[in-house]
Amino acid sequence: MDSLYGDLFWYLDYNEDGALDVSELQEGLEDIGVIQSLEEAKKIFTTGDVNKDGKLDFEEFMKYLKDHEKKMKLAFKSLDKNNDGKIEASEIVQSLQTLGLTISEQQAELILQSIDADGTMTVDWNEWRDYFLFNPVTDIEEIIRFWKHSTGIDIGDSLTIPDEFTEDEKKSGQWWRQLLAGGIAGAVSRTSTAPLDRLKIMMQVHGSKSDKMNIFGGFRQMVKEGGIRSLWRGNGTNVIKIAPETAVKFWAYEQYKKLLTEEGQKIGTFERFISGSMAGATAQTFIYPMEVMKTRLAVGKTGQYSGIYDCAKKILKHEGLGAFYKGYVPNLLGIIPYAGIDLAVYELLKSYWLDNFAKDSVNPGVMVLLGCGALSSTCGQLASYPLALVRTRMQAQAMLEGSPQLNMVGLFRRIISKEGIPGLYRGITPNFMKVLPAVGISYVVYENMKQTLGVTQK
Repeated sequence: MDSLYGDLFWYLDYNEDGALDVSELQEGLEDIGVIQSLEEAKKIFTTGDVNKDGKLDFEEFMKYLKDHEKKMKLAFKSLDKNNDGKIEASEIVQSLQTLGLTISEQQAELILQSIDADGTMTVDWNEWRDYFLFNPVTDIEEIIRFWKHSTGIDIGDSLTIPDEFTEDEKKSGQWWRQLLAGGIAGAVSRTSTAPLDRLKIMMQVHGSKSDKMNIFGGFRQMVKEGGIRSLWRGNGTNVIKIAPETAVKFWAYEQYKKLLTEEGQKIGTFERFISGSMAGATAQTFIYPMEVMKTRLAVGKTGQYSGIYDCAKKILKHEGLGAFYKGYVPNLLGIIPYAGIDLAVYELLKSYWLDNFAKDSVNPGVMVLLGCGALSSTCGQLASYPLALVRTRMQAQAMLEGSPQLNMVGLFRRIISKEGIPGLYRGITPNFMKVLPAVGISYVVYENMKQTLGVTQK
């Protein structure tokens, strides 16, 4: 192998100066078809450039390949369950199940096909090494990394299950950079779609059979009452709560995972759902007063509150501490259908894509991933929407003159008797209208922030 690696080094060294720079590495490896992007070349280069002089010399190049080969050998052995020197589809299914990812034998065969050079439908060590030699994949978890539910998507609701981070990402500090990039993306996305969000809240609180509010009429009413700036009322609170909510959710998720899994055991889909739902509930408990203030500010008239602090002070003075947790029960109950359906639909879409469209690669590409993420989140919202509507009404009912202070069951009964089942879905149109722009904006900002913060491509 040494002579083959040596020949490869001299082939890549275009200017024959005895060292490789990033552009030589990228161009050479793209020519022979082993990498597709500058990011992949940079990751190899950063790992291999031990003395950080901006060049890969012959010794560093050889050391990188030998070290990488050792890691690939371990990954190969961990998949080769029966130690026959070949990886079969059934072994891939078995290995992915231990990681909490269920795929069919047919889907495993598609993964094998992309690696299998001689068409035997098994992969031996030489095929494995040749395929992953310049792929910065070090274990089977990273091979399925494409289907990681993206942190970068923010559609305004924070009930999704937190992202998984590899041990490498935790040790290198990539995790907090990704969370920060996701937080900034969420802030930009929420601010961009805030008028639709405020309209949704107004329709949830004021929309009824007698007082029908449509999208155009709602916007006109808000602008007439408080000017263009009023369309962003309540957005400040919505943005500020991203940081504490993300931090508490991430911390709680890690703690619940430890409670539900044995030491060293990988988390399964069910445990991930339970841990994620409980982490969501913990984070919501922590930041819920901000949810109440966001609704009050959005529904409030011009001059009613001068800001977040003034809103908090007035609620405390007139209604007491308990007012900050109005609507807490329906909010908590909404986490289970949202997170469960979001996860189930995403897994279903993933399986469908792998079964029907994974021809040459198991990497679905950005558009498919964004589409799956947006659709699964939308289904989650649809399932939990009546609870979200009741929560918003409970948060705001103290502001509505002559409105009885009802509990969750009382409000459900009142809405169904007065407005019928459609009454539980008031405001869902502007809610769905903001999904696509929110997903697009948050993804673009997330990717740019990752570059700015130096997050390496996974």
